[in-house]
Amino acid sequence: MNLEEIRGKTARFGIGLMSGTSSDGVDAALVRIKGSGPGLAMKLIAHRSFPYDAELRNRLLTEQMSAKEVCLLNFELGARMADAVMVMMEGAENEQIHVDYVAMHGHTVGHYPPGAGSDRIGTMQIGEAAVVAQRAGIPVVSDFRVRDMAAGGQGAPLVPYADWLLFRREGRTMVCLNIGGIANLTVVTPEFEDIMAFDTGPGNMIIDGAVRLLSRGARMFDENGEAALRGKVIDEFLGYLLSDGYYSKDPPKSTGRERFGAEIYLRDALASRRPHSSYEDLVATVTEAVVQSIAEAYKRHVAPRHSVAHMIVSGGGAMNNALMLGLRRALPDLKIFISDRVGITYNAREAIAFAILGNETLCGTPANVPQVTGASGRVVLGKITPA
Repeated sequence: MNLEEIRGKTARFGIGLMSGTSSDGVDAALVRIKGSGPGLAMKLIAHRSFPYDAELRNRLLTEQMSAKEVCLLNFELGARMADAVMVMMEGAENEQIHVDYVAMHGHTVGHYPPGAGSDRIGTMQIGEAAVVAQRAGIPVVSDFRVRDMAAGGQGAPLVPYADWLLFRREGRTMVCLNIGGIANLTVVTPEFEDIMAFDTGPGNMIIDGAVRLLSRGARMFDENGEAALRGKVIDEFLGYLLSDGYYSKDPPKSTGRERFGAEIYLRDALASRRPHSSYEDLVATVTEAVVQSIAEAYKRHVAPRHSVAHMIVSGGGAMNNALMLGLRRALPDLKIFISDRVGITYNAREAIAFAILGNETLCGTPANVPQVTGASGRVVLGKITPA
């Protein structure tokens, strides 16, 4: 089926893929989409996570990669993503569903948007789309961020467009918070022109990083936030963590591992405090830094402009009880709940979002949000690798 035929279908079936900055694996979502733009309707058919093994995850978490390693990982991740697609396509075939396209974010190895401390900009996501297209035999949409950056934007966040399509309600404003490696929030307003979104700062990235550094690699994350719940916050350390200049910047803004990777943001600070602080207290403090950075971003940038009653949380951080309890404590006026309650599986939201963005690319529909990214105007995102 050629691209024109796919565009002309009443309903398209797509697979969205997301490999986030937590570097823990690929999330895949099979969706049915009708239409494009404001009238788009989406139904989630299936979702599955495909974890990376420890060796691959450690390679992805390396702060400095050689050009050779980037090239090799690009094809290796392409093969992993193709594996995920083939599993999802097999499941679709069992339900007599023909998948029309794949939309993949790839895995970010570098993101240097405008205002990141240099007049030079760039972003790179790896996971070769050609490998996926060759294996799957269907078109692949990828490389979504560069067009927004070419138009003067941050190239992130891009999920707000999908958030608006999925969650908007007549006469009501709500906040969608995703706590992945980086935490980002979208203020979903009834009108597109009023959408607000930005990266609040680090999310699971620094919690996972602290656990990994403190345990010397024996543990990779704080399961359910249990260590943080046992610990006590160290006020001095918390103040240090929240002193980073990113938190005081006004939107539009985005960030990533280049600023908040554990080796950059945490290694020395943890090493100097480890001899006189417990593992649990250090993890509790890093977790509280995530809570406070989200809460303060909401209070500073959202609350003065919007009347909000509900916050919908997704991403791996939604399963961290310490984070969720902390957010409810810090933002008592909001009803905070996990996205599963409204039909979007907590770890599927971003994969669903990129399936939607891929649909818009195929249909020629602009899908960035200029007031969010700072781009000069609306543009069609992504590149298409034919079958």
